[in-house]
Amino acid sequence: MPEDHYLEGYAGAEGEHQETDVEPDSPLGNQGAGKKDSRLLIIWEGLSRTGLGETVFRVGTHLLSIALVLVVVWAMRAFYLRAQEANTPDKAVLAAELPTPTPTEAPPALPIFNTFDRPLDFGITRMTVMHTNLPTRPRGEVTTYVVQPGDTIFGIAEMFNIKPQTILWGNFYILGDNPHLLSPGQELNILPVDGTYHKWSAGEGLNGVAAGYRVTPDVIINWPGNRLTQEMVADLSDPKIEPGAWLVVPGGERDFITWSAPRINRDNPAVARVLGPGSCGTIADGAVGTGAFIWPANEHRLSGYDYSPATNHFGIDVAGRLGDPIYTADNGVVVYAGWNNWGYGNVVVVDHGYGWQTLYAHLSYVGVSCGQSVYQGGVIGSFGSTGNSSGPHLHFEMLHESYGKVNPWNFLP
Repeated sequence: MPEDHYLEGYAGAEGEHQETDVEPDSPLGNQGAGKKDSRLLIIWEGLSRTGLGETVFRVGTHLLSIALVLVVVWAMRAFYLRAQEANTPDKAVLAAELPTPTPTEAPPALPIFNTFDRPLDFGITRMTVMHTNLPTRPRGEVTTYVVQPGDTIFGIAEMFNIKPQTILWGNFYILGDNPHLLSPGQELNILPVDGTYHKWSAGEGLNGVAAGYRVTPDVIINWPGNRLTQEMVADLSDPKIEPGAWLVVPGGERDFITWSAPRINRDNPAVARVLGPGSCGTIADGAVGTGAFIWPANEHRLSGYDYSPATNHFGIDVAGRLGDPIYTADNGVVVYAGWNNWGYGNVVVVDHGYGWQTLYAHLSYVGVSCGQSVYQGGVIGSFGSTGNSSGPHLHFEMLHESYGKVNPWNFLP
């Protein structure tokens, strides 16, 4: 065998044990890479046979993920550090002198606002108002108002900011000083101020009219709505005012006309003859009261007007349903039983003796008769809405001959 063939064969035989320098791109280099891959496969097959293949695969995957996270963090940190260095002022800017020296002393303490000791009304005041308040101008003329269902003297007075008695004094020819005469559809005079309304009659003088309403003549003369001139009032005793003219009397007042029952004594009940057909004749004698009164109804509350001398209402309107019983407040004798012409409807008046008298009005049924003795708690009639009444209720009054008409709330338990 030739010598060179011998050496080639030896080199091939020894190739498994000797390292040779070959180029990566040469055919020999590719053969080397293939050998490395075969070794990895051999190692992987060996691990798989022992059962560690899956474990190694998981560990490798986790390590690779951690490496990727670290690379991202490093890249972001490097990016933000470069951005911070770019925004940092250079030394020349830092060394420049400030326009105002930096204070070295501690700042003064700020005041402490204790919100518990003062209201929360401090701060910036808003000068612009978002709405406009129009001032209320006083009325100078008498206006009219049509009464609506459910109206009362008190409610109408509050509506126009005047006193209840001004409603009555301004409408005497309509209401007759009786608040129970108020009814829907009536057209009432509404005075611009508290006071009275006077209808001028021939032969009157301003001095006398003013004195009757407890004011001076100049109060009437100076009210612009009366349209009085100096020529008209030159002679106060005989002014040139047209009969039938209406004059507002600011601040004027007068006594009410009494329209409810007077004191009716058991020995002379005929004094009530002017009240209506329910008056009685002479009564000899009968039961006498105890001086202690009870409620005349099951309900102990109002359903209408309260005791109000300012509106000429000297009783209380007790609540109840149509047909409910009415009881005698104390022992006594019936001195009036029947119809009343002054707006009370069916009425019973009991004289209790010792100067006391009670009145029960607007009854639907009268269960007693003149001269009959009645006893405390006994039924004398039933609730109704007769006379000038806007609904079932009991108008109850108490009168004493020495004190007049008293407030029942002061005597009922």
